[in-house]
Amino acid sequence: MQKVTRYFIIAILFLVVVSFMPSNEKVQWLTIAELQAAYAKEPRPILVDVYTGWCGWCKVMDKETYSNQKVAAYINKHYYALKLDAERKDSIEWNGKKYGYSKLNKVNELAVFFLYGQMSFPTTVFLTTATAQPAPLAGYMKTKEIEAPLKFFGEGAYKTQTFPEFNKAFSASW
Repeated sequence: MQKVTRYFIIAILFLVVVSFMPSNEKVQWLTIAELQAAYAKEPRPILVDVYTGWCGWCKVMDKETYSNQKVAAYINKHYYALKLDAERKDSIEWNGKKYGYSKLNKVNELAVFFLYGQMSFPTTVFLTTATAQPAPLAGYMKTKEIEAPLKFFGEGAYKTQTFPEFNKAFSASW
């Protein structure tokens, strides 16, 4: 009986220790080609992180928000995620249209399209479908600030209510 009790205690201790170990979940950022191939097989909302290499708040958001285990797990389960360098110089095809680099504005025209010309970094863009109008949220967002918009689009609440209605009843869990 003592052996069984000892094994039982060891098993419980092991489970407790393992449950408190940090997960290494990271956002699975896709290339545009990977996103389009995956979307063709199984449509789901798209999250686009529009950033630049010189943007300090973009780096903070990567380190603090997108590295959060709950944020990463939620994005991976409910979205296709794309990182878009707004200053990318090669041309990009999105929904059958080519977007090139604008030397005048020093940005890629796909970033201009996603942000409606309001070039602010970082900006998180939500697309309910690949052809939907972009819904950009400009600026750095903490984990607790990104939870509501992630769930609004990720759970399809946008189909039946406005974001203010959703947010009024929303209860954060992160």
